[in-house]
Amino acid sequence: MALQFTRHLTPNLRVYDNMDELSAFAGAPQGILDLERELMAKSELMFVGGQSLYESKRQRHDNIHVFPSSVDTAHFKSARDRSVDPDDQREIPHPRIGFFGVIDERMNMDIVAGISALRPQWQLVMIGPTAKISPESLPRAKNIHWLGCKQYQELPNYLSGWDVGIMPFALNEATRFISPTKTPEFLAAGVPVVSTPITDVVNPYGAAGHVEIASSAEEFVAKIDLLLSRPKAHWLSSVDASLAEMSWDKTWARMMLHIASVGAESQSAREGQLV
Repeated sequence: MALQFTRHLTPNLRVYDNMDELSAFAGAPQGILDLERELMAKSELMFVGGQSLYESKRQRHDNIHVFPSSVDTAHFKSARDRSVDPDDQREIPHPRIGFFGVIDERMNMDIVAGISALRPQWQLVMIGPTAKISPESLPRAKNIHWLGCKQYQELPNYLSGWDVGIMPFALNEATRFISPTKTPEFLAAGVPVVSTPITDVVNPYGAAGHVEIASSAEEFVAKIDLLLSRPKAHWLSSVDASLAEMSWDKTWARMMLHIASVGAESQSAREGQLV
């Protein structure tokens, strides 16, 4: 959308960093796909935020590279060592089943309500702002706690008190190409997690045994029961080995290699034109 007020610029290099298929989101601006086509044609380099996006757009640009969501491991890993609950979570009993993120049309509310009904002794702790849906549409029950938006710095305090995490994404156009950043963040925090079969979660996280996959409230309950009873030591060891290869610094360094390479080619071309 920013192309509308930047067309007059003449940059040395354009990089299009495409983190999601925003045209599929509720309330997407009109003309966004036309603008994307124009931007892709103008950009010398393109990054995408997940394997699904890459497969969708790889034929539309001749210099496209995939960079899935990474993680601030140190920040979220601190959740493993914290023992003081935030005030609004302290009185909530265990087991606690937690979610954090934007609460919008991408969430399957039937799964949330179903888990609550099937296991009334479990407490669902739901953190995040509500967007594009009415707060009145959220499922309500004594064991569902909508705690609202929290600061990034606060998140480890909440995750430290969760027994299992959930990612109950709906399977729709808005989630077809997502690569949830919260997946490695849950893992770094040491919180076992169950997700619906989002493509970029199933592979690599589900395939590696780091995330359990479920499609219905009943399946979520079965997987959560499994995680509540399963020792975490071996799982954590495997998770940590995988996370050791991930960081935003490494992602940025790899991006900069591509930027430097294309930038050097562009500079050489300009110098050739001047000669």
